[in-house]
Amino acid sequence: MRRSIAESLVLSAAVIVLSTVTALGQSKTQAAANSAAARSDIPDLQGVWGFATVTPLQRPKEYGGRDTLTPEEKAKLEDQAVRDQFVDRPPPPGNPGAYNRFWIDSGTKVVATGRTSLVVDPPDGRIPPLTPQGWDRQSALEARAKVASGPEDLTTWDRCILGFNAGPPLIGGGYNAFVQLVQTSDYVVVHTEMVHDARIVPLNGRPSLPASLRHWRGASTGRWDGDTLIIETKGFRAEGTGTLSLRGLGLSVDENLHLVERVRRLDADTLLYEYTINDPTVWTKPWTVSMTMERSDQPIYEYACHEGNYGMRGILAGARAQEKFATEDAAPGVR
Repeated sequence: MRRSIAESLVLSAAVIVLSTVTALGQSKTQAAANSAAARSDIPDLQGVWGFATVTPLQRPKEYGGRDTLTPEEKAKLEDQAVRDQFVDRPPPPGNPGAYNRFWIDSGTKVVATGRTSLVVDPPDGRIPPLTPQGWDRQSALEARAKVASGPEDLTTWDRCILGFNAGPPLIGGGYNAFVQLVQTSDYVVVHTEMVHDARIVPLNGRPSLPASLRHWRGASTGRWDGDTLIIETKGFRAEGTGTLSLRGLGLSVDENLHLVERVRRLDADTLLYEYTINDPTVWTKPWTVSMTMERSDQPIYEYACHEGNYGMRGILAGARAQEKFATEDAAPGVR
């Protein structure tokens, strides 16, 4: 009798618990469905996108004040890119060379907008001048890199921490110029193939991190403005992102960078990606880049850099050798 009553009580409790769990589960499922339904007007930016391009960052002087290419100029640039893509040439005298062309994929197409440069503001398609502080900072960075007393003197991309074309912000060049976008109603993930980096961007208006907490990629927060995803990023480290210096500009942002990225669809297979760089201690005024990304049917592959980074070891060993030679030249006959 007691066992029957106990079993009944246990069974009743189990039914109550199961009903409660089921109700909670249905409530969460319904909430998720409602959230998804509420965001049904938001465009789907997901997929793998390639952003390699032969369009230069800054407008070449031969284009003058024109911001778009003629069909003949477009064909010439793309034909030349195809011819050069996998052609190896010896390095200049005194240059040991780097990767051969087999490893390089700088793109063979101009941006879909047909612009003469990726920089669209200032209107001349050129990056604004550095501030005096920016010049001093860049000179100090270059001096440290030449001495290379230790790993900390080298760039973030020499050290395989971040940079190359992965940003932020994204910019073509080199190889592995692919990004995968993954989105939910609350987050967007910007997953770059270069350095195998994933930037998680909250869309819930989470406040920025305190100024004392700085990240290599900064702290990003996102929002939708109609069909455009806007990502604002602050809180960078003083070392900069390392991206722009690889484009032959010798420039690097600092901890005062305020980056605003904008992404929207042009069509089913093309994204328009634009960003504004505002770093008042480096450049005299903000500047804006506009580029397009093409859908790719290729997956993102894992990228290994630091694991085989013999380049940094070689740089440091070369710096020590130079020091040794300088000492021997200063004191002939001393070994």
